[in-house]
Amino acid sequence: MFVRAVYATGDPALLDTAVRSLNSEGRDLLEERPGYRGAGVFADRELGKLLAVSWWETEEERRHSDEVMQERRGALLEPFAGTVSVANYEAAVLHQVRPPRQGGGLRFSRMEFDPRDADLVIDTFRATVVPRAEPLPGLARTTLLIDRDRGRALAGALFVDRASMAASRATVATVRHEASAKAHADVVGLEEFEVVYADVRLD
Repeated sequence: MFVRAVYATGDPALLDTAVRSLNSEGRDLLEERPGYRGAGVFADRELGKLLAVSWWETEEERRHSDEVMQERRGALLEPFAGTVSVANYEAAVLHQVRPPRQGGGLRFSRMEFDPRDADLVIDTFRATVVPRAEPLPGLARTTLLIDRDRGRALAGALFVDRASMAASRATVATVRHEASAKAHADVVGLEEFEVVYADVRLD
């Protein structure tokens, strides 16, 4: 599958307005598009950050959907969003243990690497991160989203509740250190969000 990630920042007091728009009109717009496989919305209510992710069957269907969504995105995110960035990825790994839940937690690492090492990054995530993370209490899903051409990736873990995410921090820090060294990747960002919703059709 292929993924579009929209990252917006703004006034925390206005964040819920954008969440409601994405959860209603935004989801309706996505459902109408060919190749749509699901979406997720994740919020940091304290700092005023919003991450909206949509999943697509093919790269072409993702591109065609963006022709529609980019015209409506500004209105959906008003008046919250002061900054908006859009990035596209290949879903290299999606390993689900149990369904995510509203109110759960998402942690992801932003990584940069030599594009020639893209396959090494994917192989390392599958061989090291997935099996080490799977036994963590409350883990719902691990994902690796990768941009091969630019040498960028998002490595994420979804938890069914915020307490499980917090309890995993020390263990995951060790795994992150080992995996990034093996993959020759630099971790350039680390973020945590509340799960507003997260739905991907895996069949």
